[in-house]
Amino acid sequence: MVEATAGKLKELCERDLSKLDVCVLVLDGIHVDETVQIVALGVETSGKKHILGMRQGATENSVVCKELLEDIQTRGLQTDRPMLVLLDGAKALRSAVEETFGARGIVQRCQLHKRRNVLQHLPKRYHAEYDRKISTAYGMRLHDDARKELDSIVRELDRLNESAANSLREGLEETLTVHQLKLPDVLRKHFFSTNLI
Repeated sequence: MVEATAGKLKELCERDLSKLDVCVLVLDGIHVDETVQIVALGVETSGKKHILGMRQGATENSVVCKELLEDIQTRGLQTDRPMLVLLDGAKALRSAVEETFGARGIVQRCQLHKRRNVLQHLPKRYHAEYDRKISTAYGMRLHDDARKELDSIVRELDRLNESAANSLREGLEETLTVHQLKLPDVLRKHFFSTNLI
């Protein structure tokens, strides 16, 4: 089984990607024991999802992330056109995307990661309330409405816990890219987080 699995994994990670019509790229680190698997998942215009590749590292570091993107680019992933790229807040992933795509990488920061990060700064008694408030804001259809609500939450948090407020404020606009792009609800439901992986 180990040999068969290794063979299938090698085939998956070395296959030609040039015929895929990928319009969304999802990148995230998955923790497995003491390592992190950086996974790249592509979504075609048809909606079909493909694991494009993965790299093992001790952390989400820029070298591993860049190697993964270089590999999938070498195997034919088209990076010369705009692409929606879903990421958590990891600076290493962001840096690798900027180097690979430049301005063509339209980044959507993971709203779930953002909510979790904010809650880590708050006492447990506030978790349900602020998770609900932030989730409701992200659920708003229009960008301006969502942004106005999130700015209001930032002001509340400024009075309650400055670290939580700063966590929500950091990269906030990139958590609203799906709103800016005016994606239909059916697409926004899938492309607001890295959970596709």
